[in-house]
Amino acid sequence: MSVKNRLKKAWNALTGPYVDMQSKELLEWLGITDVDSKIINEVTYYTCLKMLSETMGKLPLKYYQDTPRGKIRAEPTNMSKLLTVRPNDIMTPSTMWSTVEQNCQHYGNGYIWMRRVFLQGTYGGDYAAIDLWPMQSEYVTVLMDDAGIFGGKGRLFYQYNDPKTGQQYLFKSTEVMHFKTWYSIDGIMGVPVREILKGTISGALRSQEFMNKLYEQGLTASMAMQYTGDLDEERRKKLTIKFADALSGPKNAGKVIPVPIGLQLTPLRMNLTDAQFFELKKYSALQIAGAFGIKPNQINNYEKSSYANSETQQLAFLVDTMSYRLKMYEEEINAKALLPTEIKDGYMYKFNEKAILRTDSKTQMENLTKAVNNGIYTANEARGFLDEPCMEGGDTLMVNGNYIPITMVGKQYNKNGGGEDGKD
Repeated sequence: MSVKNRLKKAWNALTGPYVDMQSKELLEWLGITDVDSKIINEVTYYTCLKMLSETMGKLPLKYYQDTPRGKIRAEPTNMSKLLTVRPNDIMTPSTMWSTVEQNCQHYGNGYIWMRRVFLQGTYGGDYAAIDLWPMQSEYVTVLMDDAGIFGGKGRLFYQYNDPKTGQQYLFKSTEVMHFKTWYSIDGIMGVPVREILKGTISGALRSQEFMNKLYEQGLTASMAMQYTGDLDEERRKKLTIKFADALSGPKNAGKVIPVPIGLQLTPLRMNLTDAQFFELKKYSALQIAGAFGIKPNQINNYEKSSYANSETQQLAFLVDTMSYRLKMYEEEINAKALLPTEIKDGYMYKFNEKAILRTDSKTQMENLTKAVNNGIYTANEARGFLDEPCMEGGDTLMVNGNYIPITMVGKQYNKNGGGEDGKD
């Protein structure tokens, strides 16, 4: 394609109904390589995105109320049903949360638009939530009204350019739940890991492309062709193409071909072991996983892992990586999805992190038995963990009859169970 045509397409991408920041011609004109568009193909990067996104998708969100008796399950509301049952007509909560987390990790920020209408007579108060929609982060621009043009000086607004229709929308910060990565210089916008580790991820991508090319060649190295005499450029190209087609590729592996007298093919030595190719590739993978907070066993590196420490690594993943993510999600959801009256009355949303800490059946049964026998869970609560129905009389806490309050320790040795004189 000529330079003129490239510039023309780049200009069309800039002056169209909306700016297509994914246009190949525009990216080339701006000097941006296609590494960013291929980065998702790097296996370690993809695995880390998959692990974090699926973890957010598999954790159920619960709706509670904090009461004087402790935290209890609250009666469902319209908003809680959207967040936990069906956000919109085409998505499940698992799909929505995993989509938001993937956008958040890949672009640094994830957004959910809350479509709702305020009820008559309650302007600035109660509202009716209609549905929830995750927005593609690459088409969202966060604006701060420094001059008070929109009537709210210092407030944030979210501009969304619909990639399908080309229409532009502007939302208030109260209408958008904004999730970000931990790395944020200004506290407003998050920075993705791929920007921080651009060199490392790019190198890992190049090594993957090298291996792909090697497989395409049938794991054969390049060859030096020695011939007697002199050949013009045209004949030399034809001779090179002839033997390249006959020797390269998996279909030609182990193939025997005749070589004319005076022509000799010498393979160029290619020793991946001497170049420490696989050691460097493994090291890059661990660096990328570490930046995401992913443990080695989660990217299928079991060199120093066993069944026991794999379970420990899963717990460390929850504590070191997901606990911050979950707290950040819960704070944003509680701030944006709850009504002021609900916040005042102690209502809250909380993810159930125990969903990724499920043990084997034997260990689970032992833990539940201990909890029931020591009055931590009722029998029905324990049955609920096993997806069994409640039974009559199962809502009473049970403890060992030999247990006594700590304030009465020693009194059982006194006469009549009283004080030193046998009296209470």
